[in-house]
Order: sequence, then C-alpha cells, then structure tokens
Amino acid sequence: MTRNIADIRRDYEGGRLEEDQVPDEPTVLFDEWMALALESEGEDGNVMTLATVDSQGLPHARVLLLKSYDEHGLVFYTNYHSHKGSELANVPSAALVFWWPSLARQVRVEGRVEQVSADESDAYFDSRPRASQLGAWIATQSVVIPGRQWIEERRQRFEQAYEGQAVPRPVHWGGYRVIPDMFEFWQGQPSRLHDRIRFERRDGQWQRFRLAP
Repeated sequence: MTRNIADIRRDYEGGRLEEDQVPDEPTVLFDEWMALALESEGEDGNVMTLATVDSQGLPHARVLLLKSYDEHGLVFYTNYHSHKGSELANVPSAALVFWWPSLARQVRVEGRVEQVSADESDAYFDSRPRASQLGAWIATQSVVIPGRQWIEERRQRFEQAYEGQAVPRPVHWGGYRVIPDMFEFWQGQPSRLHDRIRFERRDGQWQRFRLAP
C-alpha cells in the first residue's frame, strides 16, 4: 500500500530565540522551556525519545519519560537488562529529543551515560505507585513472551509474594543519568526559517552557536 502524505504541512509560529536572551548555561534555558512545556503539554511535557547504539553500531530509539534533571544531567529509569540497558552497557552514550508541539519547540541533548546511585534509585522507586513497583518485578523487559497470560500469571505471583509488605526495588531496575556535552534548542518559525541555538561543552565550559535552519 502506498499513501502520499506530502501535502500535510504545518507552518510553525513561535517566539524568537535570540542570542542576547539566551542564558550562558543551557540547563537554565532547558528548565525554563520544561516549565512551559509542563504547563502547555500537561502530563506529556516530560516525554522524550531516547536513542542508543548497540554493539554492532546499529541505532535504536524509543519514547520514555524524563524523571529529574539538574546541572549534572537528565535522569530516567528502566530495567538494566532491557535492550536499552544492554546497549548502554556496551556504548555508554545517548541522545535525547524532546518535542513540544503546542510550543513549536524541540530540544536535543547528547552525552555520556552513567547509572545513578542505588540510594537515588531507591528514593525514586519508593515514590512510585505500588502497581508500578510490582511492574518492575513482573516485566522482564524486552524478552520474548508467549502471550499476555504470561504477564497476568506473573502479576498474581508477585502480588501474592509481597502481599502486606513493602515492595523492594529489584537490583536489575534503576536510573541512568545522561551527562550532556551538547544541547540544541529549536524554536519553530514561519517559512521553515527556524531558530536554532546550540551549546557544546568544550574544556569544561559551555560555548554557544547559532545554526542555520
């Protein structure tokens, strides 16, 4: 089947992104944009695409949620034995993409990746709803399973195993921190003449550039 969708277009409108209005630290601008995204996109404001590379050099991407960030990096949580966990164990670098359609804004982040501390993973795990805590035990993420019934049987097993007690964090589940060496901020503009400001960390200092659309 062939479907021509070439005539689907959107003319982007947004505020200008000017160098003299951009902070020297990209994390400051990221925080400003994230705050607006959480207002305009609601519960989807922290949705991002994570791209990793496997041991053969093949890229893989998936959508997941940003859970915290500061000047040290951006943190997400997952199963360490998942495909992305295995890929990060082999190539500890990643790219993130945030897209906020209501604002006509995109942010790209690239950097090296490390696991967060056990204490940090424990703290976040303890804050999760109980069903999500059990889900970390139930789902052996990314492995082939015989069907949905396999999940339901494991759900019953773990609900019974932890009935009446706190659910501990599995050792195979925890957080990763992307430590950025690049941020790129994209603000949509009419006629595809978009604003793009790129930050690169060089010798421990952030340098800023404007890129052509």
